[in-house]
Amino acid sequence: MTLSRFRARHGVNVLGPSDLPDFLELTGRSPVVNAFAEYRARSTTLEPRLLAGEIWGRYDGGRLVAACHVGANLVPVECTPDDARAFAERALTRPRSVVTIVGLQEQVWPLWDCLSESWGPARETRWDQPHMELASPPQVAPDPGVRRSTPDDFAVLYPACVAMYTEEVGVDPEAEGGAPIYRSRVRQLIGLGWSFARIEDGQVVFKAEVAHATPHAAQIQGVWVAPERRGQGLAAAGVAAVVEACRRDIAPVVSLYANVWNEPARRTYDRVGFRQSGTFATVMF
Repeated sequence: MTLSRFRARHGVNVLGPSDLPDFLELTGRSPVVNAFAEYRARSTTLEPRLLAGEIWGRYDGGRLVAACHVGANLVPVECTPDDARAFAERALTRPRSVVTIVGLQEQVWPLWDCLSESWGPARETRWDQPHMELASPPQVAPDPGVRRSTPDDFAVLYPACVAMYTEEVGVDPEAEGGAPIYRSRVRQLIGLGWSFARIEDGQVVFKAEVAHATPHAAQIQGVWVAPERRGQGLAAAGVAAVVEACRRDIAPVVSLYANVWNEPARRTYDRVGFRQSGTFATVMF
């Protein structure tokens, strides 16, 4: 390795397509936890124009030791506290563009410690979000009425997506001109075959999506049951159906994370067979 090459591979740098093999090796250390970052890398080849953001890497002696996704979401990847502080220092050289910081709790904490004075106050912080995985068939019978959504379902599906997002995140995704972006996202998930629903008499009674997927793992998001149908077992059977479809068609391991205070959701995921493998944290602006 030449001296100039070594210098380019030391410290914090913006990663590009030539860094993709190194980055995939890094995410492969914890492929389920790092599924979001790996999905973004594989779908964009680390091309900043396609990322609509950047992925920063921290090199030590020419070896990629940590990374950070910087777009709408700031997501640490395999960060020690020192790595997190290095990425935070770089983030402080530019205006905040991210709307969430999310990842393993032990990696988000040092980021927020460095960023909170300049980027705070946060709209909300959720420090205890159990991250759960399932690598075997679900332990409850899948709901045969849950199927992949189609473009023809969009009109009935979209209001349920808005209701779920507003209830879970605490803001309306259509606020401040966000409707076109959110509608596009819902259509994208349908097109990918990552949107699932049970629809009765023209109404969505259960729905969930795959947020992202890699050859190793698929993460479920947006689990929602119509309020008047809650407590009837639709969530467990519906999630089981999504798990079954994911493991058959998308990836061998299925993951999700929930808020520690959402006891009904956690009981549902436990019934299906999910087991906690870590703790996530989310800082929302």
